[in-house]
Amino acid sequence: MPTYDLKNTKTGEVIEKLCSISEKEAMVESGEWEQIHLGMAADITHTGNVINKTSGDWKDLLKKIKKEAGGNSGLSTEKKRKLGWKDNTIKT
Repeated sequence: MPTYDLKNTKTGEVIEKLCSISEKEAMVESGEWEQIHLGMAADITHTGNVINKTSGDWKDLLKKIKKEAGGNSGLSTEKKRKLGWKDNTIKT
């Protein structure tokens, strides 16, 4: 919803009102208020992906962690062998 700056025509008082267009139009049509400014509420605080804004070193570390994850990769033993993955499981 937009924010409107409205000025009282009789007293000169200025208010900032968050309301629908129809509500603002009703206030202006009454003759008691006039619109002096239209603003928008600032709701967007962050855009984009955090990973895209990180350094190359951090991305390299994430790749290394993924590569050395071993059992948590979701790949079968045969696919790991074909891809040359190390077996990092603890054997007792």
